[in-house]
Amino acid sequence: MITYALIFAAGCYGLALLMNLWRIVKGPNPADRILALDTMVIDVIALLVLYGIWQGTAIYFEAAMLVAMVGFVSTVAYCRFMLRGDIIE
Repeated sequence: MITYALIFAAGCYGLALLMNLWRIVKGPNPADRILALDTMVIDVIALLVLYGIWQGTAIYFEAAMLVAMVGFVSTVAYCRFMLRGDIIE
């Protein structure tokens, strides 16, 4: 039963990734694109956690933590670039 739940959840997050990709391509302004990229990071984290549950190993949870850290830093850097024009002062 857990296998069906994992497959359904992975399908939902895969669909969410495709919708976010569409928002990145068709976003009317840069703020929408930043939010779509941040949401894609969250979807990738969820997919890594689901895959880790399915495989029964903890290495994917550590990978999800690394993706979360890199995603946060990249979102902040991109926002600072959009607001100020540079990342490092």
